[in-house]
Amino acid sequence: MILGLLLTYVPAILLCWHCVRTGRDSFWIWIILMAPGLGSVVYIALNIVPEIFGGKTARSVAKAARETLDPHREYREAKQACEDTPTVRNQSRLAAAAMGMGHFAEAEALYRAAAQGVHAEDPVLLLGLANALLELKRPQEALEVLEKLGQDEAHGRTPSAALALGRAYEDLGRIAEADGAYQWAAERMPGYEALARYAGFMARHGRAVEAREVIADLDKRMAKLKGNFRKEAQMWRDHAAAALR
Repeated sequence: MILGLLLTYVPAILLCWHCVRTGRDSFWIWIILMAPGLGSVVYIALNIVPEIFGGKTARSVAKAARETLDPHREYREAKQACEDTPTVRNQSRLAAAAMGMGHFAEAEALYRAAAQGVHAEDPVLLLGLANALLELKRPQEALEVLEKLGQDEAHGRTPSAALALGRAYEDLGRIAEADGAYQWAAERMPGYEALARYAGFMARHGRAVEAREVIADLDKRMAKLKGNFRKEAQMWRDHAAAALR
């Protein structure tokens, strides 16, 4: 029994020391101590194994798992970094984390604060601000921000910006312009968001047959996916399908 306790708690203590020494979030200490066996295994798998073996895939898996275990972590860390050093980079990071948490008003304020002076025309900040305004149901303001972007990808008119334009145009009732922007984004933007939003747009504007064709295509693509990639694709597929109901 004593040997079993030693084999359980000595590694746990060492892992807690590793956690503190490497500056990881303190919530890992609670996980390790509350479930010293399973918690230790999880900590090793998500924090130590990726360091040893490296590789983009290992890091991606570890990041996804950490986000599942502690979805507020990036927001907390970004907020602390911004409070410690309120640089444009840290403001932008916190704004993106706030968007992910659904804190759209906070994201708007942060993007506005960052997009000042020499950064007033930064396409990343402007697009972030526009997306926050869209989520806050202020499409006219979002459109005014998006119109500051250039007319080509080198100056900010990216597929992501086109997608935001499509959303703004649709909310303002400019349907033909929205259609063009959505289609341009869907043809160029990687992932599933643009296709799903375009399908939703078509469903809302009397083109249910075309919307179903896009959703069927999404279903075929999803069949080849696994893990978090499939989870994200399913979310956007459901977003598109909801517009058909």
